[in-house]
Amino acid sequence: MDLAGLVGYVRSRADGVVTSLGPDGQPQAAYLPLTATDGGELVLDARVTSRKVENIRRDPRVAVVVGGADGTTLQAEGHADLPEGADRDRCAAAYVDAFPQFAASLSDPGIVVVRVTLSWARLGDHRDGARVEEVDLTG
Repeated sequence: MDLAGLVGYVRSRADGVVTSLGPDGQPQAAYLPLTATDGGELVLDARVTSRKVENIRRDPRVAVVVGGADGTTLQAEGHADLPEGADRDRCAAAYVDAFPQFAASLSDPGIVVVRVTLSWARLGDHRDGARVEEVDLTG
């Protein structure tokens, strides 16, 4: 799968599980709406007071799983951050394109945009036998 395929897959599913590392190093997972930018960054929003935001500020390493219900999954790893300025605007625009119902929440100072830059991803298709395919993240 190439980067465009990853973007299309994430956008078509529109949700997933993001796992960050808690203060004691234990995984903490959250199921939530997410999308992808044209460049393959994953984007979500979160309350500034949430565990995932606190975790990302301390340790940006995350794992993400998208899909599952149809027998396919995208498993990914990367680093999350809270973009600012033009990067935030670009990520927020991708999020609002996917979820227009959440547009107003992005102007709330208690909500942040989270960006995940992927370092590894793999698509698994388990519908008719097992096929696993690494994702080329180079674009």
